[in-house]
Amino acid sequence: MQKVTDLGYKVGQTLECTVTKLPVNIDAQDTIARLMRLDPKHKKALATAQRMRRQREVIYNRGNRDWVKREKTAKVVWVAPGANWSMAFSFDLAHDLASVQKFVAVKAK
Repeated sequence: MQKVTDLGYKVGQTLECTVTKLPVNIDAQDTIARLMRLDPKHKKALATAQRMRRQREVIYNRGNRDWVKREKTAKVVWVAPGANWSMAFSFDLAHDLASVQKFVAVKAK
């Protein structure tokens, strides 16, 4: 595994990432999904879905208290071989990128 300081990316640099193979480890899949959600397109889709869920939530009275019936959250990203996304690099992402580097191909833009 590369050291975090050896990644060679600058802060704010756009990275193009592609999933090369599906990790068997669930934690690695979750890390990749979390990184995928940093793509501006995915962020916008998540924000839109959250706004729509808030508009459609049902508030009803139960025992003289307001209860809220909430929908399940949207699944915007799917970890699969060939899935790609872009994101801005920051040092807090360096350890995540280093931990999944054998499953993800990263190209600096």
